Amino acid sequence: MGWVGGVGVEGRQVGAIGEVLEVALEGGMGVWLRGGWAMDFHLGEVTRPHLDVDWYCWRDDVDRLSAALLGRGWRVDPRVPVDTQLDLLRDDVELSFAYLARDASGRVVVGGGPWAGTPLPEGMLDGPPGRIGELTAPIISVAAQIEFKEMYPIWMPQRPRRSKDVADIARLRAAATRPVGATGPAAPPPHPG
Repeated sequence: MGWVGGVGVEGRQVGAIGEVLEVALEGGMGVWLRGGWAMDFHLGEVTRPHLDVDWYCWRDDVDRLSAALLGRGWRVDPRVPVDTQLDLLRDDVELSFAYLARDASGRVVVGGGPWAGTPLPEGMLDGPPGRIGELTAPIISVAAQIEFKEMYPIWMPQRPRRSKDVADIARLRAAATRPVGATGPAAPPPHPG
């Protein structure tokens, strides 16, 4: 079944998210949204425009995932080395899959590129799924989302903190007391007395 996401690039991106989830489910492959779409699925609404759809996938699954999506009309972005991550294009939608692996002790680590083997945040893949409308998707944990957005300028000094990351961190922190996918203001903390 093909996913229909709505109008404009946002709708096509949501449709692509549904398509990736369908392919992953059919192939028994794990995928997790990361970046801005992970935040939006946690919040239960689209908060801003997105340039692409960022994912994590297991390095061991990338050949099967790539073949399945290429069979659906996606093409490899030649600007990004496939040994670092898999970037796919179709019309005006870009999918970016960063690789995951496990080290000898079973920890989730970066699965490709110059940081291969670097441990990723504990529990990153253990959070509840997110939801926008009728579409539910695995997302990286909110704690990992915040850590990445806070640490990117430190890990990569050539990449200064972006205003959208500052806004995203504030949204994620404000939503920490809300259930996944709940919209509206956060519930007040319980009264201490």
